[in-house]
Amino acid sequence: MRLKVGLAQIYPKLGDVPANLKKHCDYIEQARKQGADLVIFPELSLTGYQVQDLVPELAIRASRDDATFRTLLDASQDIDIMFGFVSEDKRERFYTASAYLSGGECLHVHNKLYLPTYAMFDEGRYFDQGENARAFDTRFGRVGMLICEDFWHMSPPYLLWLDGADILLFHSASPSRGLDSGDRLAGTRWVELVNQAYGSMFTDYVIHCNRVGYEDGKSFWGGSSIVGPDGEFLAQGPYFEEALVIHEIDLNQLHRTRSRLPLLRDERPDMVLRELGRIQRRDSE
Repeated sequence: MRLKVGLAQIYPKLGDVPANLKKHCDYIEQARKQGADLVIFPELSLTGYQVQDLVPELAIRASRDDATFRTLLDASQDIDIMFGFVSEDKRERFYTASAYLSGGECLHVHNKLYLPTYAMFDEGRYFDQGENARAFDTRFGRVGMLICEDFWHMSPPYLLWLDGADILLFHSASPSRGLDSGDRLAGTRWVELVNQAYGSMFTDYVIHCNRVGYEDGKSFWGGSSIVGPDGEFLAQGPYFEEALVIHEIDLNQLHRTRSRLPLLRDERPDMVLRELGRIQRRDSE
């Protein structure tokens, strides 16, 4: 089975949901014309990243009753869509969220688990934390979604892998920060290494879409990518430019890689659970 993916690394307009929704629809149409089965947008693609005090005004409900959400549901009739937005729950709590739409339905919403509130980041001041890392079924197989800081922590991808995810969908609003010992952006290099590590350790596909543009002194680097289950880059977007990157992946490669590298077969979640309990008990003493 083959899956043609579109990585839409866009430059959202901060706080302008109607303009960003139009851009989503334009990119979805471009991806559709190029035969994509799935198109992925960055973190908070409907709102921009530095939403801060605008959070209550920009939040939407993941429901057909919401006009913005309904537009994207309708656009997903013949192409699957993952996008980022500010979600409001029934008790007026706000989350950085990702939605996966297919066939006019919402298959899953993921609320960001880890909210960076250090250095240049202040997410914990405006958003609530998500509580679940769960895989879900799609027409292409079992999938898991994570948002930016979520995949800087080992546990969420690990949980999704154990929950059956063969495709990990990551999206981010990752800013550029400093140079490494060469001429590479340090944050860029770190994210790329993490994506390769997850692809090879979990023998999964890792599909990552990062935004571009500028907000409040932050420059977002793009560089969206697809890593295969052997840990190799299969596709990469340009740095610092809007782009729609189209690439077809062969899902049969999961079988070929895992036949020679049975890491999933040999994993011991019972031991992990037992040892975590021991560590928790020790730390509470």
